[in-house]
Amino acid sequence: MARKPNELSKLSDVDLCYLTAEEAIAAFKSRELSPVDVMKAVIARCEKVNPALNAVTYTHFDRALDQAKKSEKRYASNAGAVRPLEGIPLAIKDLHPVTGEICTWGSKIFEGVRADNTVPIVERLLEAGAILHIQTTSPEFAHTGHTHSPLWGATRNPWNAEYNCGGSSGGSAAAVAAGMTILADGDDGGGSIRIPSSACGVFGFKPPFGRNPGRLLPTNLDWILHLGPITRSVGDAILMQNVMSGPHPKDAATLKPKLEIPSDLGDIRGWKVAFSMDLGYFEVDKEVQRNTLEAVDIFRSLGCIVEEVELDWNYGSYDAWMTHWEGLFASAAGQHLPRWQYEMDPYVRKLLHKGMNHSYTRVKQTEFVRTEMYDKFGPLMENYQLLLCPTTAVPSVPLWHRCDDENFTINGKRVDAMIQWCMTYPFNLISQCPVATVPSGFASSGVPTGLQIVGRTYEDISVLQAAKAYERARPWRGTRPNL
Repeated sequence: MARKPNELSKLSDVDLCYLTAEEAIAAFKSRELSPVDVMKAVIARCEKVNPALNAVTYTHFDRALDQAKKSEKRYASNAGAVRPLEGIPLAIKDLHPVTGEICTWGSKIFEGVRADNTVPIVERLLEAGAILHIQTTSPEFAHTGHTHSPLWGATRNPWNAEYNCGGSSGGSAAAVAAGMTILADGDDGGGSIRIPSSACGVFGFKPPFGRNPGRLLPTNLDWILHLGPITRSVGDAILMQNVMSGPHPKDAATLKPKLEIPSDLGDIRGWKVAFSMDLGYFEVDKEVQRNTLEAVDIFRSLGCIVEEVELDWNYGSYDAWMTHWEGLFASAAGQHLPRWQYEMDPYVRKLLHKGMNHSYTRVKQTEFVRTEMYDKFGPLMENYQLLLCPTTAVPSVPLWHRCDDENFTINGKRVDAMIQWCMTYPFNLISQCPVATVPSGFASSGVPTGLQIVGRTYEDISVLQAAKAYERARPWRGTRPNL
């Protein structure tokens, strides 16, 4: 809910850090706030809370303040003609190159190495007036769903420091939750936007493949990867999407025409909504189950007809994702093994060796599994506008979670510790489906849990409309971590 204008003068510095971009832009245009006021507050917040969280790799505070002063002048001279994100603080993930800035990919290989290009979505965000003030942590090469690396250490969950913030866009989600930024970007190859957004109690959106330009890797045609927003509100994610999306000359996979998402989205009364607690094969923590059922009831209260369905997916999906991920990972980074493998995260080294031994046939067969998954999902969704399910099967994992932990369990049952606790990667296999995650509640540990809202292929607006309706019914912005 937007704040009334006369409330803005009463906001504390911390309150300024928790404004949405929509609220801040309205206040800048009315001259009730300055971009400088907000940037100063956000910088102070970073300096206060980041030493405990470890969510930031590099800061650009002096430059950001200079840019905020320029934004202030733009609002003063012609508020009606300012750029869409003018003056809004933006956190960029350490994987996303910005020309002239250090981009390490969480690896000692690239320690101190400055980028010679800017990834297209970041280029568009900066051209729209957003101001880069921090870069944020990721596991090495974004290889998994929690954030720690040999180069940067571990990033703590803002709600409970004994737990990880999730990953791989963990620093971005933690920064948003902690009031260290207003907007953040992320990428999602198996849930890397949705996992940390769930664990940190914020909003994350995986656009369908092709909606936003990629170019993180030498290929722009790999359908598993998506770049998108992490925000505190659905409206802010829409602002970012309307800037980031659309055809790009460096990405042949980007869709035409550009999708413009309206800010005013209606209710969802009368929608038919499918629900699955386990997608057919996940073991789900009891507290996650409880919070998921409560969130699903919100959709019923909004007038939706919610029906539990049997999706009947199985562990073949996990094998397909892991095989594809290992092959892609080895293709992108395997050349670094001879020099760097003993300075890498040990599990990264293992993934690279496995991926280099996969045959083309083995990787190509993952497409058959992907097709089988959609053979079940596609016909099911002819009868429903959305599918609801948990985002992660546990609220989060311990701070120094290990991907090869053979004792990792859910409900007393052993589960593969890599990302079989994340119910996100199946929707990277059917990557044309847009997926959002919204907060569903808190576990007894104090760590948030999340609900995924999955749409039919390329029906972004339906997903965002449902997320916004849920947000109105169950707003989460008023609750902040105690930092």
